[in-house]
Amino acid sequence: MNERLFTPATLGRLALANRIVMAPMTRSRAVGNVPNALIEKFYADRAAAGLLITEGVAPSPDGLGYARIPGLFSDEQERGWKRVTDAVHRAGGRIFAQLMHTGRVGHPANMPAGSRIVAPSAVALAGDMWTDAGGMQPHPVPAEMTEADIAKAIGEFASAARRAIAAGFDGVELHGANGYLIDQFLNTASNRRTDRWGGSVENRIRFALEVAKATAAAIGADRVGLRISPYGAFNGMGPDADMDALYVRLVEEAGALGLAYIHVVDHSSMGAPAVGDAIKARIRSSFKGLYVLSGGYDAARAEADLAAGKGDLVAFGRPFIANPDLVRRIRRGLPLAAPDAATFYTPGEKGYIDYPLAEAA
Repeated sequence: MNERLFTPATLGRLALANRIVMAPMTRSRAVGNVPNALIEKFYADRAAAGLLITEGVAPSPDGLGYARIPGLFSDEQERGWKRVTDAVHRAGGRIFAQLMHTGRVGHPANMPAGSRIVAPSAVALAGDMWTDAGGMQPHPVPAEMTEADIAKAIGEFASAARRAIAAGFDGVELHGANGYLIDQFLNTASNRRTDRWGGSVENRIRFALEVAKATAAAIGADRVGLRISPYGAFNGMGPDADMDALYVRLVEEAGALGLAYIHVVDHSSMGAPAVGDAIKARIRSSFKGLYVLSGGYDAARAEADLAAGKGDLVAFGRPFIANPDLVRRIRRGLPLAAPDAATFYTPGEKGYIDYPLAEAA
């Protein structure tokens, strides 16, 4: 049982102890946008996973759209993450930082003075978002990015990647999924441009590839992964006639750069449109690196999909919230605790670092 999940894997220059990945999950505990002792404990407690991927980490003040999410653009943030990575490595783990620029998914009340909400086009995201200062607030219309803004954002991803390595991370994941800035360039719901950054498949994948190239040049392609969400509907994204062709072309180009892995989000288990088996298979066959499966997995389904060759690693998200010892529970067939959704994004230790181990439970 679970034999494949517990076989070692090689990811770039890293040896992973098993094929279990902790998926990136926003938890909003970084008061002041700086990693703290709570965050250090959260990741260290889960270091038995073959690979930990952090919550989305903003590469610049412009990317801090949500309340209390961490950044990686200041010395203080870098020092905070160094304490986290040191704790994970002491526990025998491997950890990547997920670099997430929120783009139009933000509100000024969540962001520092001097920051701007930017996006490929001046198209506001429908609905509201939480702010600590004023509760739920409507999304504002973002500023359409100029060529200078685009060049600046690409450079910020590369700079944050360099800081990530200086902070002790084993690599970075570029968040090109779920309607954030990279995905906003990929998707016609948010990208209405008619210049070289919009319109055709070649133009819409340009920003993602330029970010990947700059990041790979900064820290090495074998330390870079890319997360994507074909057919995802989160944050106002939607399908178009060229979607399959776009993602196949994107992963072909990302593979040619030598990126370490592609991480494909399928949130159909949470009510999102399914990512069909056909496009998943095309993405897998088009990419040279490792393929990370993601989306509502339990141990049995993970084992079956690894056995069927559908992927190389399997990401678990919500099960890791309430089960810091998830790897041990899977290995021993122990029951899993259920997380408390009411504390997913609240400040403090409740619902974050206070879930007991199996023996204590």
